[in-house]
Amino acid sequence: MPELPDVEVYLLHLRRRVVGQELSQVRVASPFLVRSFDPPLRAVFIYNHNPIVVHPDQNRLRTGLSREEVFLVGIEIAMTESMQYCDIVLPAASHFECDDLYPSYGHHWLQRAEAVIPPVGEALPNTEIFRRLAARFAFSDDCFRASDHELMDDAVDPGDPRLHGLRGSQLPTGEAMRMSGPDGRPLALFDNVMPDTPSGRIELASEVLKQRWGEAARLPGFRPRTAKFPLALISPSSASRISSTLLGRGGKPDEAPPLQMHPEDARPRGLTDKRPVRVWNDRGSVILKLQLTDAVPPGVVASEKGAWLATSPTGQTISALVSADDRADLAQGACFNDTRVEVVQA
Repeated sequence: MPELPDVEVYLLHLRRRVVGQELSQVRVASPFLVRSFDPPLRAVFIYNHNPIVVHPDQNRLRTGLSREEVFLVGIEIAMTESMQYCDIVLPAASHFECDDLYPSYGHHWLQRAEAVIPPVGEALPNTEIFRRLAARFAFSDDCFRASDHELMDDAVDPGDPRLHGLRGSQLPTGEAMRMSGPDGRPLALFDNVMPDTPSGRIELASEVLKQRWGEAARLPGFRPRTAKFPLALISPSSASRISSTLLGRGGKPDEAPPLQMHPEDARPRGLTDKRPVRVWNDRGSVILKLQLTDAVPPGVVASEKGAWLATSPTGQTISALVSADDRADLAQGACFNDTRVEVVQA
């Protein structure tokens, strides 16, 4: 699936065609969204994403996607749980079958890749599918007619000195381009790249955040929450998976990530190491194998995110336990690491 930054380009041109309310990603979990939204939500297009595994309040999301009046279309390279809810699934081209730009994740590298094989069967790159759909809808904006090389050129600024005068479609394919400063030295955080803050430093006290979100956002602070369940569940990323679609491990019944728990929490519950346990709250229930460890403190349990539903006998993963209604105080994202649960023997 292409990683071209087409989403922002397309959304920019589509936004003026959207009528009614904007759709929050977290709110997608609501099964009543199709009734309460104005105009009603009647179609969902899923690509580069496995929302049933990734989004909070998994069971409520599945209820919403099961509604007969919602027409679901997906583009995917694997039959994920989300694709199983779709009325139509279009075969996506893999990264071996399309030209693309690949920025690094948190580092200063950029690379261009070319297809090494043609798309297999009826598979197409996302960008080609979008071009064909736009033509059928009579969208004539330049971005909907641009080739992949033209989209690459639009995605990066050739005047940026770090690109040495190259356009996106001209970047070398034999090696990644490391971004460097005017003096030729590689860019490195806190060496020749500083935080984009008024002071150029990490600001623990931020006047910018205060102006955007009020006095409470100026300084980070702990705010205790009342909770019905005694244990805090955190869900870090896995070293075995790079996404919820391209699985290294986490798609089969015997590949469920363990639940890590401190021995002090296990003893009063009568729980033993390597035995199945049920992690639950009012939203759902997940069966995982227990791993006793002091890597997590008392009062906290941890299990890696991104596993497929088949890994748990209940057909649910830890995303089922996370609220879609609780929002982070600043960016309004889901509070994946502020979920409360109980753990008992399975």
